[in-house]
Amino acid sequence: MLSRIVFVSANAVKSSGPLGAGLVQLSHLHTSPNSQAPVPALPEKGGKTRHGIIPEELFQLLYPKTGVTGPYVLGAGLLTYILSKEIYIINHETFAAACMGTVIIYGVRKFGPDVAAFADKLNEEKVQKAQEVKDLAMTSLAQAIQDEKKEQWRAEGRQMLFDAKRNNVAMLLETNRRERVHMVTNEVKKRLDYQIALQTLHRRMEQEHMVNWVEKNVVTSITPQQEKASIAKCITGLKVLAKVQQAKTAA
Repeated sequence: MLSRIVFVSANAVKSSGPLGAGLVQLSHLHTSPNSQAPVPALPEKGGKTRHGIIPEELFQLLYPKTGVTGPYVLGAGLLTYILSKEIYIINHETFAAACMGTVIIYGVRKFGPDVAAFADKLNEEKVQKAQEVKDLAMTSLAQAIQDEKKEQWRAEGRQMLFDAKRNNVAMLLETNRRERVHMVTNEVKKRLDYQIALQTLHRRMEQEHMVNWVEKNVVTSITPQQEKASIAKCITGLKVLAKVQQAKTAA
């Protein structure tokens, strides 16, 4: 997989050679923690290969330089060079490795599709379970968002409710204040009326007492002679009035 990433990235570097492109991509992969280089995403499925193990990108990388037969000539030349220089010596281990490789290739080609289908099935089940968990989490989070929005709406409505309650409390306080003011006014009016009635009663009693005192003194100050003279004077006045009335009647 690493070689595939190297060749895919190196194919984009037209101006440099194959080795330089691979080194550039390897330098991007092995970066320090302080580097801000992006990490390439791993593909879900493998790319095309030739002869089972050779990536297709290697051939596409060498085609512009060597042509169609270039990769095969390069491989044959390297193998000839290694064998002629005795860098690699053929011995019994080589035949054992060839036999093992043949068995492995046969097993891969014979049982590989079934094992791959079984692995894909397991992977799909895992992905489906993960998707179900994700969907459940998304649903719960969406419901939580809706609940939060509803709570915010209720909070806004609660603010309006609190304002209405404050207004009601203010109106109740104002009503109680006015009732108390009215009660105080009535109590003050009653006491003022009581004081007025009390003064009126005192004045009337004083007047009655004064009248009775004056009448009593007047009555006690009249002598019998004055009483007789007053009675005689009254009688004389009545006689005069009677004569005047008779004269008016006769006329």
